[in-house]
Amino acid sequence: MSASFVKPTEPTSILEPSRISCSDTAARALTVVRDGVITGEGPTTKGRVHFSRELDADDAAWCARILTAKAVENQPVSRAEAEALFEINDAATERSDDGLFDDLLAKAVVHHAASASGLPVPPRTVALAAETAIESWAPTHAVGVDTEVLEWIASQMRGKRRGNRTLMRLVATIIGVATLPLVQVPNMFDIGM
Repeated sequence: MSASFVKPTEPTSILEPSRISCSDTAARALTVVRDGVITGEGPTTKGRVHFSRELDADDAAWCARILTAKAVENQPVSRAEAEALFEINDAATERSDDGLFDDLLAKAVVHHAASASGLPVPPRTVALAAETAIESWAPTHAVGVDTEVLEWIASQMRGKRRGNRTLMRLVATIIGVATLPLVQVPNMFDIGM
């Protein structure tokens, strides 16, 4: 009798939006994107030249497709997904995406923070869309925002070589330091720009 051979799941299949069933599978798919950014190889880089540690517009598009898959479009962005995006941000030392990823990262993190604080958030397809201004839906003051969530964001940003100005500005506004010059905000979070 021969043993049946089980073929391991290819990383490519997890990237298909139709295969994403929940925020956990979306977070796993984002780690495949992260791995492609780190190595310059893998399913997210097929058919194009991609250097290791570079994040380009195609990588940002992969992240957007994963985060707005049908199964998760009406769910808030999870902490696991937000952490995966921070890992992608940390992995990319070179950028050629015209700010698309930074915009997506800021929107996804604020979407998570607002929803984790019990505040209403629009569907991901609206909130994370490049044409949607984050200011049109993000909280603008600390009332109702969970301080643990803000501390988590600060810990993710602390000591990072690459800061996200949009995210820093929103966090500063939420915690009430919007009157400080933006150059002083990184010191509050111990991040370099």
